[in-house]
Amino acid sequence: MSAMSDSVPAPPFTQNREFWVLVGYGIALGVFGAFVSLVFMGVIDLGGRWYDDSNHGWFGGHWWWVGVTAAAGLVVGVLRRLLRLPEQLPGLITDLQEGKVDPRLVPGVTLVSAVSLIGGASLGPEKALGTIGGGAGSWISRRRRLNDEDSQLNTLSGFAGAYGGLFSSTVIVVMFIMELARPGGQRFGKALVGQIVASSVSFGVYFAIAGAVFLDAYRVPQYGYEDWQLLAGVALGLFAVVVVALLVAIMQLVSRVFETVKLPGVVRTTLGGTLFGVVGVILPLTMFTGSDQLGTVLDGAGTLGIGLLIVLVLAKQFTFAVSQASGFIGGPIFPALFIGGTAGVLVHEVLPGMPLGLTFTCLLAAVPGALAPAPFSMVLLTAFVTQIGALQTAPVLIAVVTAFLATEAVKYVVARRRADAAEGSPPTAT
Repeated sequence: MSAMSDSVPAPPFTQNREFWVLVGYGIALGVFGAFVSLVFMGVIDLGGRWYDDSNHGWFGGHWWWVGVTAAAGLVVGVLRRLLRLPEQLPGLITDLQEGKVDPRLVPGVTLVSAVSLIGGASLGPEKALGTIGGGAGSWISRRRRLNDEDSQLNTLSGFAGAYGGLFSSTVIVVMFIMELARPGGQRFGKALVGQIVASSVSFGVYFAIAGAVFLDAYRVPQYGYEDWQLLAGVALGLFAVVVVALLVAIMQLVSRVFETVKLPGVVRTTLGGTLFGVVGVILPLTMFTGSDQLGTVLDGAGTLGIGLLIVLVLAKQFTFAVSQASGFIGGPIFPALFIGGTAGVLVHEVLPGMPLGLTFTCLLAAVPGALAPAPFSMVLLTAFVTQIGALQTAPVLIAVVTAFLATEAVKYVVARRRADAAEGSPPTAT
């Protein structure tokens, strides 16, 4: 009798009351995330009212823009001080992997990020929205005294609710969060269901009010699939690693400069706003999240010129680095999409024999895919926003996986060399 009882399998998590409570929270977080996204995206759209990229060539901006960006930097610095935001905030990937967001940071991150994005900083809205949604999930978990596992899953549902409207696809949202958070065991199934529920509810509410805002954003010229494009995907993935390595180097250099100068917080943010404002006057396409500006780059393929495209990639990397290092708050995904897509147009200009649709889509996915360990969600995102065919996604996947694996290998080599150097260094005198 005991042997038979020992062989009885444990009931599935769907039989637990706690699971359905989490589903209920997911519905609430989806509704909350949809309205928060609508309000936040509507607020940051105010930035487009003072900005104009109709003259997107050299010195196409206006010098009064520098006053706006510097003023935004001043406000960011004052807000950070008044709201007592820490110098270093946890990144988006860290929040997802830890499955928790400090609710006390939500008001400050939201306000500062809104001012940052209205003021033209080269950052994305995903950091603020994720903090709001994840913070709501963590707040509910504390109020309801959920255990650690359910608290983490509820926080992930909060992220999904906040992103359901932003990315206009529940598939992309769920894949993105699952790839970064990587819940294991029974947590996988519970997390999957919770995120599907939250993101679906959020998308349904958002779509009913605003429609799909991100799908089909970049229509590329159609091209026929050929087998050689798989090898081209490998080459484009390796080129993406070079682009990302250059971005990381610029970020480290800019961060080191700001740390060395040791300016007061308000002065640092004002200086940062002034810097990316000056760059924006010279190259208007480097400002803001880059989502609208990338459409201009794609439409102007063949007319912008190789020199301008090279400078655009470098300048966007610089303004992104300045925005982060000087204290502005925002996410890295949207700027990375601009950098990758512009690099794809550049490759087509240098090698016109390669279809623009191929180079654009491969690098649009591979550059952010190398920065964030979420290769499959980047492929899905690229396929949805460009509307390429099923066959054309094969080289995109090859490019993303190549960039991801090569980046991980480079990280390992760098970490080993630093560890070896630390072991070989002589002890410091005390």
